[in-house]
Amino acid sequence: MKRIVLTGGGTAGHVTPNIALVPRLRQLGYDIHYIGSYTGIEKQLIEALDIPYYGISSGKLRRYFDVKNFSDPFRVVKGYFEARKILKKLQPNIIFSKGGFVAVPVVQAAKSLHIPVIIHESDMTPGLANRMAIPAATKVCCNFPETLSSLPEGKAVLTGSPIRRELHDGNRLSGLKFCSFSADRPVLLIIGGSQGSVAVNRAVRGILPELLKTFQVVHLCGKGNLDASLNDTSGYVQYEYIQKELPDLFALADVVVSRAGANAICELLDLRKPNLLIPLPSSSSRGDQILNARSFEKQGFSKVLMEDAITPELLLSSILELYQNRQTYITAMEHSDAGDAIAKITALIEEIA
Repeated sequence: MKRIVLTGGGTAGHVTPNIALVPRLRQLGYDIHYIGSYTGIEKQLIEALDIPYYGISSGKLRRYFDVKNFSDPFRVVKGYFEARKILKKLQPNIIFSKGGFVAVPVVQAAKSLHIPVIIHESDMTPGLANRMAIPAATKVCCNFPETLSSLPEGKAVLTGSPIRRELHDGNRLSGLKFCSFSADRPVLLIIGGSQGSVAVNRAVRGILPELLKTFQVVHLCGKGNLDASLNDTSGYVQYEYIQKELPDLFALADVVVSRAGANAICELLDLRKPNLLIPLPSSSSRGDQILNARSFEKQGFSKVLMEDAITPELLLSSILELYQNRQTYITAMEHSDAGDAIAKITALIEEIA
C-alpha cells in the first residue's frame, strides 16, 4: 500500500488544503497519516476524518522580540527528533506539507531519511516556515503565477490551491433553516478567519443596525469572539467556527466579507462569491494578505478595503456597492483560468511517490 504523511498547522489555512486532498488520495489507494502539533487546530480537524494523528513539539520563529524566542528553538529540535521517530516507524512513500512552523521539523526529518517532500505555498510570497523547508523539498507547488519567480527553478509548479469538494454541496434551504433566516432577504456572510479578527468583528458590529436594514448577517467571528449582547438580534447569527454547515452557509451567502488568506479567497473564487477583502495590515503580518488581495482586485474578483482606512461609513458603502455590482464580480470569476488543483497535486504526488 502507498503511504503518505500530510503535515501543516497553526491555522485552518494550513490544514484545509490537506483535507481537500484526502478524498482523492483515498481513491488512489493511499494510507494517510498526519503529523501536527500537540493541541493545534489541525488535531481537531484531522481526527474528525478518522486519519491517524501524531502530535509533535513545535515552536515559532518570530521576526520580533519575544521571551519565547529563547525556548522555541529547543521545541523545534525536539519536534525534529519526534518527527524522525514517527517517520521511521511509518516509512511513508512521500510527505505533503502545507506549511506552518509545525511542518518545518517534519520536512527536515524527511530529508534526513531520504523521503521525498512536496510543499505547497498558498500566498504570493513564501512564508518563513516554507522558506526554511524549501531546500529540503523535491517540488514546491504554488497558487499565484507571480510566485514562480520566488521559488527555485526546477522545483516550482503552478497548481493553484486545493479546494474542498464538499463546499460545492451546500444547500441554501438548509442554510436558511440553520440560521432561522427568511428566504426573501439577501444574506451577508462575514468570515474573520479561524482565529477571528478583532478589527473586522468590531467594525461589522459597529454598523450592524444599518446592515440589517438590507441584509441578514451570518458572522463567523473566531474563538472567544462571540458577543452575548447580540444573541437575540433579529436577522443576525454569530458562530465562533463552523465546519459541517459551512457549505450551506456559502450556498446561502449573496456576498461575503473576509480576510485575505490565500485559501479563503481561493474558496470564494471557486464558489463564485462576490467578496470584500479586508487583508491583515502589514503592521501585524508580513503583508502577504495585502498582496493576495491586490492580485484578486486586479483580476476583478474582489473589492478591497484596507483595515486602517475603515470608517463606519466607508465599510457600509463598500458592502452595499459590492452587493449592487455583484454580477460584475461573478462574471470576472467565471472567466478565471484557475484549474483543478487537486488533480494537479495528486498527479504530482503519484509521479514522485
